[in-house]
Amino acid sequence: MERRTVKALIDAGAVKQFDLIANGGEFYLEIKTSAGKEIITGANGGIKTWRTIDSAAKWVHILGVGKLQLKIDQWHPGQKTIGI
Repeated sequence: MERRTVKALIDAGAVKQFDLIANGGEFYLEIKTSAGKEIITGANGGIKTWRTIDSAAKWVHILGVGKLQLKIDQWHPGQKTIGI
């Protein structure tokens, strides 16, 4: 799900939760709506990832979101991403 779609869902009040999930040394975002879970994708269609928590948080904040859940049980700084 691309940024513009996520923004439209936020504006419509359809997003119930944002989860920032660690995967190896990177992070990705998953949103929860009443329809289920979706992973945020980039313009190329692949999963959008961030190398730091603060860069992901800034991206979410720009969309107007003030709260997200952080899941770091699979965080291993310096390790390559494990298949999502």
